[in-house]
Amino acid sequence: MNRFVFKLSTYTLKTFSGFSRAKIQVRGEENIPKGSVLFCANHFTRIETIFLPYHIHEVTGKEVWSLAAQELFQVPVLEDVMRQLGAVSTHDPDRDTLILKHLLSGEFHWLIFPEGMMVKNKKLVHRDTFALRDEDSVRSPHTGAALLALRCAFFRERLRRLKEMDVPELDRLCQELAVEDLDGVLNGDTHIVPVNITYYPANPRKNILANMAGILMKEPSKRVMDELLTEGAMLFTGAEITIRFGEPIPVEPWLNNPYLESMLSVKRPVRFADDLGSKEVSRRICKEIMARYMARVYALTTINYDHVMACVLKHLPYQADGVPVSEFATKVYLGVNQLVSARICALSDHFEDNQSHLLTDDRFQRISTFLKLAGETLMIRIEGDRLFKDHTRFVNKEEFHAIRMENPIRVMANEVEPLQRVEDLLKSVARMTVEEVDGEIRGRIKENMAVEFSRDYGRYYIEGESKRQRVGRPIILEHNQPRAGVLLVHGYMAAPREMEEFARFLHDKGYMVVAPRLAGHGTAPEDLARTRHEDWMDSVEDAYLFLRHSCEKRIIGGFSTGAGLALELATRVSDYEAAFAIAPPMQLKDMATSFVPAINVWNSIIKKVNLASMAKDFVENRPENPHINYLRNPIPGILQLEQLMDRLEDRLDRVKKPVLVAQSRRDPVVNPKGTRKLFDRIGSEHKEFYLFDLPRHGILLGEGSERIHRAVEDFISQYL
Repeated sequence: MNRFVFKLSTYTLKTFSGFSRAKIQVRGEENIPKGSVLFCANHFTRIETIFLPYHIHEVTGKEVWSLAAQELFQVPVLEDVMRQLGAVSTHDPDRDTLILKHLLSGEFHWLIFPEGMMVKNKKLVHRDTFALRDEDSVRSPHTGAALLALRCAFFRERLRRLKEMDVPELDRLCQELAVEDLDGVLNGDTHIVPVNITYYPANPRKNILANMAGILMKEPSKRVMDELLTEGAMLFTGAEITIRFGEPIPVEPWLNNPYLESMLSVKRPVRFADDLGSKEVSRRICKEIMARYMARVYALTTINYDHVMACVLKHLPYQADGVPVSEFATKVYLGVNQLVSARICALSDHFEDNQSHLLTDDRFQRISTFLKLAGETLMIRIEGDRLFKDHTRFVNKEEFHAIRMENPIRVMANEVEPLQRVEDLLKSVARMTVEEVDGEIRGRIKENMAVEFSRDYGRYYIEGESKRQRVGRPIILEHNQPRAGVLLVHGYMAAPREMEEFARFLHDKGYMVVAPRLAGHGTAPEDLARTRHEDWMDSVEDAYLFLRHSCEKRIIGGFSTGAGLALELATRVSDYEAAFAIAPPMQLKDMATSFVPAINVWNSIIKKVNLASMAKDFVENRPENPHINYLRNPIPGILQLEQLMDRLEDRLDRVKKPVLVAQSRRDPVVNPKGTRKLFDRIGSEHKEFYLFDLPRHGILLGEGSERIHRAVEDFISQYL
């Protein structure tokens, strides 16, 4: 390999990656040891042969050679490119010698795909053992990588023994293995590093490569179209590619074998292939090593939404009248959350986010995209709100070179099989009854609410400023047979305690009530400064899901910013009876907020010139209820409030259920004209606007608040 050309090729790849829309994430770089490293990776697409060595080179700084399929060297255009990138044909007669020399010196790394082929169907398990199934046969992964690593470890140790014995065979062997720095070789170690490449989404999609093929080729074969649709999708449609390096496997311990030990110190020349390679003992050792690294390669699979959904669908019990789509979505939600709690596998970064969106508006289209693909590939059909699964699509034999195109969901499910604990967990979730799912979700959300508050309170607590814990603790008032469930959302810089009086009034009237703590609230202003309005939305969604799995009927409501969040939720869900919004902050009277954009620009400028001490991160707050509200208002929080209300203003016409909007005429914080404007833009046919005459913003607390309590209860009761 020409080193200049290799470096030039890596720059070319780097430039090409700018055109590619693939999002490549590298994890576990800290697992790559010094010395001689042979990387063993799974193989799903041809592009891995090129981009994986490039990314290993980026991480380690060493040139990376790889074994590549012979067919790539039979294409004149590709042959020279592959060789310049350090690829060696699997049919090259000198490959083993070349690999041994490179590994001993530690100068280069090597990459091998021990599956020996692209495993398009990702069928990796057969009768509880690792096995690969193609069009015609079932076979084990190759042991070649194990044999090469064992040879390297063997000859390194043999060189050490020969040096100690000071015999002529040392010079001969050094010459044969092209050893120039003997001490460097003897100070090294041999490791196999497992590598897993996971794609999300992994299904074929239309892309520029497939479109070009459609133009240039009259009737491209299924195999050609499968590879162009799959690999083009990875490069040009924004797929997420996670490269994960596992813990290295030291090879030297396998030398502790009586037969190998006997061969290490003999003074005569040892030919590995003749003296060791053909022996049963070395074959057995190589199988053990292979089983170890393949298990680790597959265990590194980054479980994503497609895996969870495919596995849940696979194990959904048969029902003649179908399964509600909502039940499928609920089990996917529960599966993701249980995997996060269990920590039994590598997980997509997306799983660290709140998952309530899966059950509210599916705003990232995780569920809808999967179900659309399942329908197009005849895994399911959807009639109304129910899905009907064709289980034969999970068991019938598929054409190997077309399965990614014709049955991608089965491929996704196959990839989970080697992770037995993951498969068992998702199978258990898929087979839960509706009642079990409801109970599990209620318990999980209730626990998460408490845990998150305790965590944040401990992290941000400020002596003399933070309120008592009961002020910020979420409120859940349950009933055995509630009239309905009511969601009460508190205001900006406040806490659930703000809603307690009203919550107990409603509870006495027979309602179940949940008043969640909005993220960043009930602790300290520094906590609020780090949160986004999307985090507040997540808090509201979690509380709503608790009610959905507790009550047949639900009411959405809130005060001030909580009113804005309640209405925002009402634009995205429809399974509620009515909503109410008390003093929504569409237009604020406080002049200080007018200066927030200017303050934010000022902060940005002075922080860039390293004068952070001059930044104004908070403004003073003089609340009506200082025993509940923060006394400092973070500038970032005000900006998030504005963004929330801007988002809501454009969506108010989506609110279709009955709505009550209430406001005090003498509210010192919120301008009633802005509230009226908000009311007029609500899309509901049944809506009422109440204007009270109380000299404060917080009209749900204190003198006269019972009038608002009764008005709201009278309004919502007529829709139950």
